[in-house]
Amino acid sequence: MLWVKAFHIVFVASWFAGLFYLPRIFVNLAMVPADSHAERERLLLMARKLYRFSNLLMVVALLLGFWLWLGFGAGRFAGSYWLHAKLVLVLGVIGYQHLCRAHLRRFEALANRRSHRWFRVFNEVTVLLFIVIVVLAVVRPF
Repeated sequence: MLWVKAFHIVFVASWFAGLFYLPRIFVNLAMVPADSHAERERLLLMARKLYRFSNLLMVVALLLGFWLWLGFGAGRFAGSYWLHAKLVLVLGVIGYQHLCRAHLRRFEALANRRSHRWFRVFNEVTVLLFIVIVVLAVVRPF
């Protein structure tokens, strides 16, 4: 199970790396002048590829997490409130991933109404989620 745990950590960290960078591309997209089609298309291509890759990383991380949960005995975690809190936050990260897709679709349709400043703040959400999830998994405070 240590191999599964190690790869789960690698895939979770990789998934989050994609989620750290994708909104940064949105910051740049929000700053592109209307007449700069080549720059916009290059950034959109990068965002699409990163989103697809992050999606793949997410699926593998979730499957490995499920494998860990089953391997350590799903019933054993019945009173582990840290795990329940972590799983709620993981659902939030999955929602964030889908929200990124919605923002990407808006950029593709030239329908973005958010500023680059808004996306800078949006970008920090994943950092906070990552910190809290890691603390819950390692410290298990409750």
